[in-house]
Amino acid sequence: MKYMLIMRADDTALAQMGDVDFTEMLATVGRFNEELIRAGVLLAAEGLADAADGVVVDHSSEPPLVTDGPYGETKELFGGFYLLNVASKEEAVEWAKRMPITGPGFKTEIRRVPTIDEFPQDNEWIQRERVWRESTGQL
Repeated sequence: MKYMLIMRADDTALAQMGDVDFTEMLATVGRFNEELIRAGVLLAAEGLADAADGVVVDHSSEPPLVTDGPYGETKELFGGFYLLNVASKEEAVEWAKRMPITGPGFKTEIRRVPTIDEFPQDNEWIQRERVWRESTGQL
């Protein structure tokens, strides 16, 4: 089963990160990534650039409203993710407990990623996606 571990941080946690040596942080995260690779569970992992460089497209109006970062009232920001292939939700939780960047204000949300096989196979759009996934080696 695929699970996404979504790294979140509040303003306090993000402020703490400013005090961390970047090279030290890379080594800490790198060691964790290596554990995931050795265990054979890592499918993908990415960190995100500063929210101040992002934009929000709000679809509440027509046309959609585009706002530059930083985001308005946000309690937590999505800072990156891991995509794991593990046997169970419990195994995903165990990996999340080992996340290397921790402290007050840091959280990891865990969400299962459904497979294409869980969608109606007689649906035209699912069939098209399956062809695309097969052609790109994803299936």
